Amino acid sequence: MDSFLFALSHLSRLPVPAVPFKEESLGRSTAFFPLVGLLFGLILAVFWWLAGWLFPPPVIAAMIVVGLVALTGGIHLDGFMDSVDGLFSGRPRERKLEIMRDSRVGAFGVLALTCLLLLKFALLQGLLEGLFAGVLFKMLLLIPVLSRWGMTFAIFTFPYARPEGLGKLHTIYTGRKELLLATLTAAVVAGFILGPVGLWLMALGGALTLLLGKAVAVELGGLTGDVYGAINEVLEVMLLLAFYVVLRVSSSIL
Repeated sequence: MDSFLFALSHLSRLPVPAVPFKEESLGRSTAFFPLVGLLFGLILAVFWWLAGWLFPPPVIAAMIVVGLVALTGGIHLDGFMDSVDGLFSGRPRERKLEIMRDSRVGAFGVLALTCLLLLKFALLQGLLEGLFAGVLFKMLLLIPVLSRWGMTFAIFTFPYARPEGLGKLHTIYTGRKELLLATLTAAVVAGFILGPVGLWLMALGGALTLLLGKAVAVELGGLTGDVYGAINEVLEVMLLLAFYVVLRVSSSIL
């Protein structure tokens, strides 16, 4: 239970009962990352259903994007911006890590964030206004689960680039058991919500996580907490894009 509460407090701004700090409980909280994503999805799906009675699709799409930022406190977006600033700085490895740790945001980070939020908004609005608006409920449930499973997968698979930090604890204590629990949670949710399509999206998310993790590990010698957040953000957008391809190829499977 402590590990779940640590996962909830680390990944969200939802009120969480205080629990005694234990490195092992914090480190193993990765097993519950997809479950936290499912909670986010439920909140967003209910909000979408209620907002649909009052507001037009563009407003709802914007409110969903803002709602996800509010739920997470922007922690993953912050990691995304820091990662872009560091990785695209063209500096040596140690300097890149310093830039990523700097609380100030550079031009690369701002531009990347603008593009990311624009894509999220457009993809959500497209589902709301298109012929497939009925499946948005399913995607709001599924995408946060798969993107946070991707973080657990990355933590298990790649080394940590820094000698210390909260991310280091995740790397130390995330073993096969934690990955298995996270994977089972994500697979059950994906299969229940979208059947084979959901499992295909999960497999695609795993492949993208491996590609992104490998590319970053080559640059930094491993991953960091910022990179975990960046992986989450990239997966959310890429899986939504992939879902459009599925819809165009065959809407009958849904």
